[in-house]
Amino acid sequence: MKFSINELKSYAIITLGLCVYSFGWTAFLIPSEIVAGGAGGIGTLIYYASGETIPVGYSYLVINVFLILIALRVLGSKFGIKTIFGIVVGSILLTLQQRIFSEPLVDDKFMATIIGGILGGAGIGITFTQGGSTGGTDIIAMMINKYYNISPGRIILYLDIFIIASSYFLFKDISTIVYGYVVMGVAAYAIDMVISGAKQSAQLFIISPYHEEIAQRIGTETGRGISMIHSTGWYSKEESRMLMIVVRKHETQRIFKLIKEIDSEAFISMASVMGVYGLGFEEIRA
Repeated sequence: MKFSINELKSYAIITLGLCVYSFGWTAFLIPSEIVAGGAGGIGTLIYYASGETIPVGYSYLVINVFLILIALRVLGSKFGIKTIFGIVVGSILLTLQQRIFSEPLVDDKFMATIIGGILGGAGIGITFTQGGSTGGTDIIAMMINKYYNISPGRIILYLDIFIIASSYFLFKDISTIVYGYVVMGVAAYAIDMVISGAKQSAQLFIISPYHEEIAQRIGTETGRGISMIHSTGWYSKEESRMLMIVVRKHETQRIFKLIKEIDSEAFISMASVMGVYGLGFEEIRA
């Protein structure tokens, strides 16, 4: 099986996300006896219920084996391969890092909750941007998100409530549940921020007497579609053409540089766009 450069880059980013995710769990949440959601949360419950004899990475792997079968059927083999990769690598990282961090890196439990939630959520978000998953409720969230415009963070938020609440039967402490819910909320916010950050788009309006040359360069060098709109200056009463283009945020600097090379005095208006659907952007779901 041959992998392109882009595919290898995608797997490298997924691995980075898994490192961030497992670090948040093993260095902050697990040693602080904080139970969050997902397979990691169930694994934490099993770890303490077994007298700290069954590492979280082991139960994390077993739990996800069953969910993989569903993901393969619903999301396709490509997602399934990345899911299997994520679960195997995630299990290894959780097991190895749990051996390293026997004590939390911060003594304050609330700080461990916040930091662990941010790192765990950011790690999940990074893997999501590449079509991967850390397993557990992430798989269910990705399956629902495939068909409906519901943020993965919100889906995970709902699915993890029961897992966290069940920690009371093990620790007999309400504060444990509260910490778990704080992690859940922080992680859900971090997931959405990472994902929306990767998908942010911008709408550009460009007014220049060199609009044809600018449109030609943008279309040729970026592959983005351009709309040419008839416009009339209110003060000058002169008819002109205005270009409208929607691109990813990270592409805007390239567009600005290209326009400056042609017309350094061009008038440009840029606005953030909440959602862009269609060819080259997000798939329309209903």
